[in-house]
Amino acid sequence: MQLSIVIPAYNEAKRLPRTLEATLAYVQARKLDAEILVVDDGSRDETARVAESYPRVTVLGYGGNRGKGYAVRYGVLRAAGERVLFMDADLATPLEELTKLEEALDRGADYAIGSRPLRESELTVRQPLLRELCGRSFNKIVQLTATPGIYDTQCGFKLLTHDAAQAIFSRCQLDGFSFDVEAIFLARRLGLKVAEIPVRWAHQEGAAAFATRSAYLKAGLRMLRDVVKIRTLHAHVEPVTSKAAPLSQ
Repeated sequence: MQLSIVIPAYNEAKRLPRTLEATLAYVQARKLDAEILVVDDGSRDETARVAESYPRVTVLGYGGNRGKGYAVRYGVLRAAGERVLFMDADLATPLEELTKLEEALDRGADYAIGSRPLRESELTVRQPLLRELCGRSFNKIVQLTATPGIYDTQCGFKLLTHDAAQAIFSRCQLDGFSFDVEAIFLARRLGLKVAEIPVRWAHQEGAAAFATRSAYLKAGLRMLRDVVKIRTLHAHVEPVTSKAAPLSQ
């Protein structure tokens, strides 16, 4: 199988149809041998039922709301494709941008991450000012503490080789939104090549996790707390080759 597409979803019944229709059309147009895995993170709406109504879509679930990091990890570790894309359910980054990430892997990267603040990036709809300012501040802290030189850890559009996906995500421990930072930190610690790629992106309203300003700020505080723990959590991880075996489960 060429590609696995992992989509974490929490209360995404309204936004999933557009995303799944676009994903299926893209896979068909390129004639890709691909699987689409929607990971239902304990949704309280009809997310699972909506996803199950589409052909070639497999719904994974585990009961309860465990967090985006847990959902992505759950899906990625079950992906069968030679390459694994995980993307947000809101389709903020169009699937056509996948070719840019694929080219990075073709050139030798193990982990290609979409990025919004690079000069070549195209933001067609920007985030609300508060979220943009908080995002910039968070990234400054992340660069100082965990991933120096990476300008955007949080864009929800990333592609890995199967081997890199297994090596990285079998070691991840954070269940919340800071899992992206942890994964990039681990990739570097393991000696894998990370490429930051400019992409086209448009802010989408309607995220269930950030329904209010208070919820967004609380999530941000939890992310900061988790980022501080990353170095301690993985202090004993040793560099390996780019064909790193996953940690024994």
